[in-house]
Amino acid sequence: MAWAPDYCTADDLAEYLRIDDDLDDAELERAVTASSRAIDRHTNRQFGLVATPEARYYTARWSRSRRTWLVPIDDLMTETGFEVATEQHAAGEFVAVVGPVLRPRNAGPEGRPWTELAIPDAFAVGARFGQPDGVRVTARFGWTTVPVAVEQASLLQASRLVARRSAPFGVAGSPEVGSEMRLLAKVDPDVAVTLDGYRRRVWAR
Repeated sequence: MAWAPDYCTADDLAEYLRIDDDLDDAELERAVTASSRAIDRHTNRQFGLVATPEARYYTARWSRSRRTWLVPIDDLMTETGFEVATEQHAAGEFVAVVGPVLRPRNAGPEGRPWTELAIPDAFAVGARFGQPDGVRVTARFGWTTVPVAVEQASLLQASRLVARRSAPFGVAGSPEVGSEMRLLAKVDPDVAVTLDGYRRRVWAR
């Protein structure tokens, strides 16, 4: 699975909309991609997976209540290639950090990503620990599988985008028969409900 993939296919959308021909395939593909990126923006995350481990840089913050350093990271669901290092001095030399704990601790069994590192003060090394971008995390970031709820949300949002073609003024349906619906400039309300448990409130940085 690639980073930032489409969360359904044009064929899935055609079946969802009960379209039997291939005349609209190009439009369906665009709607699928647009809906997938709308889901990314709404949830403040994306549900793909990088192909190989890559290095990203984060800032550690000291938690007085927990007496440990906390490092918000991008979503992570596999420990393949996982390494943590911190910049030792301004020259850019990094040294390994031992003892990092992936949090939440129960994320794996629950099919959820780790979103934070906890590093005890005893293992915080390097003169720049706690400075901006002072922690380097190497890993295969992302989700190993796309949640069913995200796939369903992408179908619903994509179908709304397709319907927009017949609603140039942002209103679909007919007031005469009571089916008038305004296409809001945000994700469908049912999509928002479906994705509520997947929204990330804190960005890693």
